[in-house]
Amino acid sequence: MAHDMVFNSVVFLFCFMPLALLLYYLAPGRAKNAVLLLESVLFYCWAGITWLPLIAVLVLVNYLAGLFLGRRQAGGRRLVLVLAVAVSAAALVFFKYTNFLIDTLNQIAGLGLSSLTFLSVLPLGISYYIFKLISYVADVYTRKTEPERNPIDFAAYVVFFPQLIVGPIVRYRDMAPALHTTRGRCTVRQAEEGAAQFVFGLAKKVILADSIGALWTDIIAADGIGLANASLPLAWLGILAYSLQLYFDFSGYSQMSNGLSQMMGFTCPANFNLPYMATSITDFWRRWHITLSLWFRDYIYIPLGGNRRGAARQVFNMMVVWALTGFWHGANWNFLCWGLYYFVLLVIEKNLLLKHLQKGKVWPRIYTLFFVVLGWGIFTANQPGAPLALLVSRLFIPQGGVSALYFLRNYGVLLALGCVCSTPLPGWLWEKTRRALPLRLLIFAALLVLCVAFVVASTGSAALYADF
Repeated sequence: MAHDMVFNSVVFLFCFMPLALLLYYLAPGRAKNAVLLLESVLFYCWAGITWLPLIAVLVLVNYLAGLFLGRRQAGGRRLVLVLAVAVSAAALVFFKYTNFLIDTLNQIAGLGLSSLTFLSVLPLGISYYIFKLISYVADVYTRKTEPERNPIDFAAYVVFFPQLIVGPIVRYRDMAPALHTTRGRCTVRQAEEGAAQFVFGLAKKVILADSIGALWTDIIAADGIGLANASLPLAWLGILAYSLQLYFDFSGYSQMSNGLSQMMGFTCPANFNLPYMATSITDFWRRWHITLSLWFRDYIYIPLGGNRRGAARQVFNMMVVWALTGFWHGANWNFLCWGLYYFVLLVIEKNLLLKHLQKGKVWPRIYTLFFVVLGWGIFTANQPGAPLALLVSRLFIPQGGVSALYFLRNYGVLLALGCVCSTPLPGWLWEKTRRALPLRLLIFAALLVLCVAFVVASTGSAALYADF
């Protein structure tokens, strides 16, 4: 999905964000949400207004549903909940999966149906704001939060531009306190910490992700060497580079999102916690895309019965969750395979391996990284130039091909830097500078200048996860 206004673009960094923050700060307390809503709508419509009616209708439907569900003695609450969720889910399924279903039917039955060309580009952020809407009505239904009665505040929450492209998926009840704060919403300390988080996230995206990702592109791109010509070591090097690219890209965007939110007075949950330091697959999914994992746990797994209905039902519930997790990432069979791949690994861990993994120190990390990196191979198999069967053969069958040495010379420093930045070391070093303000400012300024240089020299590539 292409969008002209990405966080790492010149237009966003030097025009939209400074003006948006300035207007937001200058706005009186009671007007901040209205200003935020207008800014978010402008951000949403930057590439066109085609899908604005869609999000407007969904906001209205769920706002009204929330008002009804908030009534203490109302009959038909369950029906209203089902209808609200059905409308939101139907919109997601239609826009994201219709062409996939048409293509699948054509392949199975040879029907010759034409794809819907207007669905070739997804509405901006639909996978994220639909999940926000579903969590909102579900939380109001279960009395975990009060309904939002101000339509402007509710709309500002749904289309909140820092979270619109790739999340994190923040629940209404986590943002409501700040949304309803009219005085002292934004402190200088929050702005400082938010700015630091934003720049660190930007560095992850433009310095690490985009640079490291060029290695995988050099292998699979139409003008690259071709995956079929890659040796076994080079194939592993390429998929390792993709794993690092995906992490720094997505975690960088999430950190930029949280930093920007913090500059505006909103404290949002972290979406990543050093996932490549995990000691099991179970641990990995407590660290990777945390808000999505918690969403599926709270709104799919637990309502299905979780682990409360016996072992067989728990396995079934896990299979449903991971099938949906896979398909949530994209309309392609490789995403379903990727989701079920993790389902199998997690079932094995839960029943056999986890107790042994908890006793180890080094081998659990090696085991986890091996299967996670292999999983990203399945994940990326929808890309042109990287069919899954070919990738698997290149990863596991020793055969001749282009050596990895040339690419190690060109990318070795970047790969090493990426590996180091996947550990707690950078965060630990930054914390050590907390009392050394001049050094802290120097590091921040140097990193900002470096980021700007990379942004100006780049094409402002969108987040990888914006395509899923």
